[in-house]
Amino acid sequence: DPAACDIGVLGIPHSSGNGSTERDQHLGPRAVRNVSAHNRRPHRDYGLHPFEAFRVHDLGDVALPEAMDNEACVDRIAAATRRIADAQTRLVSIGGDHAITGAVLLGLAGSGSKLTNDAPVALIHFDAHVDSYSQIPHWLGAKRSAAHWAAYLVEAGCIDPHRSTQIGMRGQPRTETWLDTSRQLGYDVVTMQECRQRGLAEVIATARERAGEGPVYITFDLDCLDPSIAPAVSNIEIGEGGFSIDEANQLLRGLRGLDIVGADVVCLMPTKDLPNNQTAMVAGHVAFEQVSLIA
Repeated sequence: DPAACDIGVLGIPHSSGNGSTERDQHLGPRAVRNVSAHNRRPHRDYGLHPFEAFRVHDLGDVALPEAMDNEACVDRIAAATRRIADAQTRLVSIGGDHAITGAVLLGLAGSGSKLTNDAPVALIHFDAHVDSYSQIPHWLGAKRSAAHWAAYLVEAGCIDPHRSTQIGMRGQPRTETWLDTSRQLGYDVVTMQECRQRGLAEVIATARERAGEGPVYITFDLDCLDPSIAPAVSNIEIGEGGFSIDEANQLLRGLRGLDIVGADVVCLMPTKDLPNNQTAMVAGHVAFEQVSLIA
């Protein structure tokens, strides 16, 4: 019952929004739960035990009986997150491919949302890719896909791009215009090279200033991390270094105090993970940081 908790943790076992890789991202929630006993409970830097300070419940997984039909799954996920928004419960979701962010925010934000008071969210997006490729009509058949959500959510009134920042884009681009769709929509796009040049403290300060006092949503694609930290991701970028886990912590913890209504961690590929389940543990850690931020 989402109304019986302050913060919900939701599994979204979805993998039909990104057909360009092996379709096992739906195993992500299961993999994170399997290693979750490894997670520490108090947050050292915040001096806070989120699971004692607030009611944090595992809300289970969204049921996706049409699992290979991306559009049907998006509708089911949006309906599930709208019920959570109706309860005014804040949410951390574990995916699943990056199409889940679009589905989650269709239910969580914008017109009709009791959680955001009908307002769009400011998006703070950690990723190697912008996922706003509106010039592509579909992604291997998926229309509200892992490649499209950052564009269609603006059109749907769920994201305010002028308050939003995309951080960590890197790798050799497929085209020279790979960042244009996001910038034309109004996002501030900060590439990995710019992060290194400007420094993470300045990048996160600018993102905070843009976000302002309204509702904020954080999405964390594990491929923003260096492959040595998170090797089991769906669209690995190997040609340029990603964030270290300490840098990711610095970026996430730099958002403390914003009005964070929800967050997600996506693109875990459990069948590609190391024998010690390293990437699943990293995903669990990111989810814990997100729960702690909301708390």
